[in-house]
Amino acid sequence: MAEEEGPTIELRQRKKPKSSENKESAKEEKISVTPVPERAPKHVLFQRFAKIFIGCLAAVTSGMMYALYLSAYHERKFWFSNRQELEREITFQGDSAIYYSYYKDMLKAPSFERGVYELTHNNKTVSLKTINAVQQMSLYPELIASVLYQATGSNEMIEPVYFYIGIVFGLQGIYVTALFVTSWLMSGTWLAGMLTVAWFIINRVDTTRIEYSIPLRENWALPYFACQVAALTGYLKCNLNSYAERFCYLLMSASTYTFMMMWEYSHYLLFLQAISLFLLDIFSVDQSDKVHEVYKIYIFSLFLGYLLQFENPALLVSPLLSLVAALMLTKCLQMFVPHKENGHMLKFLEVKFGLNMTKNFTMNWLLCQESLQAPSQDFFLRLTQSSLLPFYILVLIICLLSMTQVIIRRINGKSLKETVTLEDGRIGERPEIIYHVIHTILLGSLAMVIEGLKYIWTPYVCMLAAFGVCSPELWMTLFKWLRLRTIHPILLALILSMAVPTIIGLSLWKEFFPRLMTELTELQEFYDPDTVELMTWIKRQAPIAAVFAGSPQLMGAIKLCTGWMVTSLPLYNDDDLLKRNENIYQIYSKRSAEDIYKILTSYKANYLIVEDAICNEVGTMRGCRVKDLLDVANGHVVCEEGDKLTYSKYGRFCHEVKINYSPYVNYFTRVYWNRSYFVYKINTVISFQS
Repeated sequence: MAEEEGPTIELRQRKKPKSSENKESAKEEKISVTPVPERAPKHVLFQRFAKIFIGCLAAVTSGMMYALYLSAYHERKFWFSNRQELEREITFQGDSAIYYSYYKDMLKAPSFERGVYELTHNNKTVSLKTINAVQQMSLYPELIASVLYQATGSNEMIEPVYFYIGIVFGLQGIYVTALFVTSWLMSGTWLAGMLTVAWFIINRVDTTRIEYSIPLRENWALPYFACQVAALTGYLKCNLNSYAERFCYLLMSASTYTFMMMWEYSHYLLFLQAISLFLLDIFSVDQSDKVHEVYKIYIFSLFLGYLLQFENPALLVSPLLSLVAALMLTKCLQMFVPHKENGHMLKFLEVKFGLNMTKNFTMNWLLCQESLQAPSQDFFLRLTQSSLLPFYILVLIICLLSMTQVIIRRINGKSLKETVTLEDGRIGERPEIIYHVIHTILLGSLAMVIEGLKYIWTPYVCMLAAFGVCSPELWMTLFKWLRLRTIHPILLALILSMAVPTIIGLSLWKEFFPRLMTELTELQEFYDPDTVELMTWIKRQAPIAAVFAGSPQLMGAIKLCTGWMVTSLPLYNDDDLLKRNENIYQIYSKRSAEDIYKILTSYKANYLIVEDAICNEVGTMRGCRVKDLLDVANGHVVCEEGDKLTYSKYGRFCHEVKINYSPYVNYFTRVYWNRSYFVYKINTVISFQS
């Protein structure tokens, strides 16, 4: 019996390799077999230290130089320091104006607590509506900026606007530094980081929207996401010591949570990242424990964010939680926590991909926004001219083919090597490479149909392409396939990993550096006198209690520049505000004066502002003018064969109201106008004329 039990017990132990006892015994066995590594010579340690020091110095310097460049370019573009406060504020347009206006409100508040209360119970922005602005607009950046401005005593040294934009420019510097570090970690050389930064800045029209709209949530959030990706890249590396692994884990936890707090759409981006990690978990057995640790970070950040974002239901029913947490739990939460954000997203995607049709004004108006269109040919042309796209495609193809080889080996039952050396030429076995390849493909697929997502995808294109051309391992993988015999492949891989990025860098320097310097020497000027005159008139002539109605973009500027109450805001994550926007836009439709009057008075509006740019719009995209979308939604034009036409006996309101004849003069009295804007007082007592 004893002789028979021995093999049986040994067989059972092999069947349960994941038990704690077997893990401990395996560790002891490994320790006893593995020889104690010898301490590296002093000159080797010095070389490593010098490499790390130079790389860190280059990374930090790159970030600082980019932040200074943005500041200088912004000053030159808007002649910012020579402008009055009103003219400076007009440069923040649309939703950017709203964000900055709340930063101003926080600075005016008698205390931080009082300021937060007024923002969370805000009834001074939108008529007949009390909103929690902090939750609805993710105003945590403005809260932090206002606290820092007052706590650091900056109010005695610098104007609020410079402090605000300075923080954003500083975050962009951190963004560039994080991309630098990510590429460095993947390739093993800081030359990859330098090339990443060069491509990022040269293609900044497609890598960032910081030049057009500074206070955007993505400009605050994406630097933290870049830090999270850098930490995740380091965390997934196989040859990481325990201290470095712990640091990466802590940095990843902090940046994931901060990213989630800064942007209301962050959980969608993390959802794509979670899918990438899920696929990595399938392809790479060694990293399962680490992937599940990242899942824990997701769940913790979601629930902590839910609590601190005033119990934001969008986080509880986000696709990220559905993927990571138990499916049944999420289904229960979706039953008990109603939220329509995901429903709107699904409807939008259905119409975007042609799976459904709609005449709804709001949906069609969103689809007509430039950021939600497919990228133009100019986008791909710009990336090709800077040599970024060709190298990205080359690197992506090599990594994908190498990953395919890994999958085939696993299917055939071949064991993977524990330690992959340069001579092996198997770049597709590295878990951090698998993650980045999958992630960039997912982001790229979405960026091909929605142009606004290129600002998330293109920075990682820069990073991945730079990593590839600077990685000896990638060149060695290629040479293994080509079966190179004439020259020693390892030597050639090392030479190319230095020579190719050097040649690319010199060519980029020669072609694009003069352009960057020219941008800094050219003095531009932001010139919008009509808007300045309008804001000045409102501040001087309109009653403090007045409520203004007009396009949501203009209402955002009025809220910032004057502080007066408005009927709508340029925000698209609230059903009521979207409906208000659609109703107010009816001033550009073929509706009667009485209809428009009823709509405006239902929101307690006192003044109406008609914009010539919208009323006489000549759109380049067919059917995307505001008045065309309104005509379709109201049934005043035939959109498809078989549609029912509702003939309108009224002219377009924005034209008719300017003529000053009955019945329009009964409802509206023109009180101010210039070349761009017509302001009408909405009469409270109607005196009907014949």
